[in-house]
Amino acid sequence: MIPRPGRTLAAPALATAALAALLVGCGGGQGDGDAAPSRPAAAKATAAPPAQAPAKSVRPLARSVPVGLRIPAIGVDTPVMDLGLASDGTVEVPPVTADDRAGWYRHSPTPGQAGPSVLLGHVTVGRYGDGVFRHLARLHRGDRVEARLENGTAAEFAVTAVRTVAKDDFPTEDVYGDVAGPELRLITCGGPRDGEEYRDNVIVFAELAATGGT
Repeated sequence: MIPRPGRTLAAPALATAALAALLVGCGGGQGDGDAAPSRPAAAKATAAPPAQAPAKSVRPLARSVPVGLRIPAIGVDTPVMDLGLASDGTVEVPPVTADDRAGWYRHSPTPGQAGPSVLLGHVTVGRYGDGVFRHLARLHRGDRVEARLENGTAAEFAVTAVRTVAKDDFPTEDVYGDVAGPELRLITCGGPRDGEEYRDNVIVFAELAATGGT
């Protein structure tokens, strides 16, 4: 099923992201931070059981660009930059710099809107050391993720699953596919390395749990 335009990604970006590839930067070694692109397929690695529907739904938020991201369980408190599509049709990644930060894929919903909002971050940033998502795989079901929005509100999400998947088996539909409520996807690299690159992607799935002011 291709997600419907307007519910998740804009039509051109949707086709590219869902049918072409997702390029997730790892920043391994001294390279430029680009990992091998992933092809759509079912996930085959560690996956937590799907979450049950929340007992009380949280009303979606109006569109507002994310400017910050907090994940207390792993010590993340980072500004968020906008990311689009690279010239080859893959998703951009944040630059490999000492001032590492997360990036929001701007063709996905903003955090708190209905649909999957997608944020990317490096696990390592070459000679600069650890990336902002270095410990993403340590998250557990129920951990909180707070997205601070440009309009002064905040969207708080609860982790529902943490999955490690081979890059050749990237679960495009699970990440980009249409969902009824506001959800979050956090993506980085993980697993063993092949030279300078990591073999896997770590994907955190989360659902909106609360909203409020920052």
